[in-house]
Formats: sequence, structure tokens, C-alpha cells
Amino acid sequence: MLADEPRKHRFYEAVEGASAACRPVIDPLADDAQIARDTAEAALEVVKRRSQRGNDGKDHLAVFITDAYATVTMAYHRAAGTYTIDKEMQQLGTAAVHLLTIATSYMTAHPPAEEPDEAALSPTA
Repeated sequence: MLADEPRKHRFYEAVEGASAACRPVIDPLADDAQIARDTAEAALEVVKRRSQRGNDGKDHLAVFITDAYATVTMAYHRAAGTYTIDKEMQQLGTAAVHLLTIATSYMTAHPPAEEPDEAALSPTA
């Protein structure tokens, strides 16, 4: 099933937003693998905290957001080389990397519309 454009935009926005929220302050001396590990761990902590709330899947938005962070966790664990021994996890991680790359590219090309300024909407006297 193909996602309609607004739904696809929301999904990509959630994944890209989760990724952006987990990126650490970059230490100029850190290597790429360490940055990827730090990002993965930050995303995993969000997944753990959200999962501990235990809404049993009834809150679809909460599940959607948790899934976005889980995708980021998988992508950055793959980028850090965490899944070198486990081929199945390596494949899942690669798929997550591709998804994150697509989401980032899509959001760069289709940034969210800015909310209109209330002052601009109010009539002038």
C-alpha cells in the first residue's frame, strides 16, 4: 500500500525529527563511529523511556513516535558497525539507514510549512 503524500510527509518528518533530536554535540576529535554510537544510544534511551510508559499500543501517535526513534537507533547502530557479526540485524540496520537517508532527503526537499504569524493574520486598524 502506498502512503498518501501527507502521511508520507508525517512519517519522514517523525524519523528525521527523531534523528535530529538524538544527534550529540559533535566533539571535533570524535570519530564517525563514536558519533554514530552516541546517536544510537540517545535514540535507544528515548525508546526505553517511552516503552516503560506502557500504553499497550492504544495511543497510535505514541507508538508512531517510538517507532521513529527505534528506526534511528537501528540506523545509527548499523552506521557504528554494531551489527558486523549478526547478518540479519545488519540487513535490518541497512534498511533503517536507507529509510533515514530517504527521510532526510525528503525533508530537505519538502520542509514543513511554517505556521503563519498571528500578527500577520490579524487585521490592522
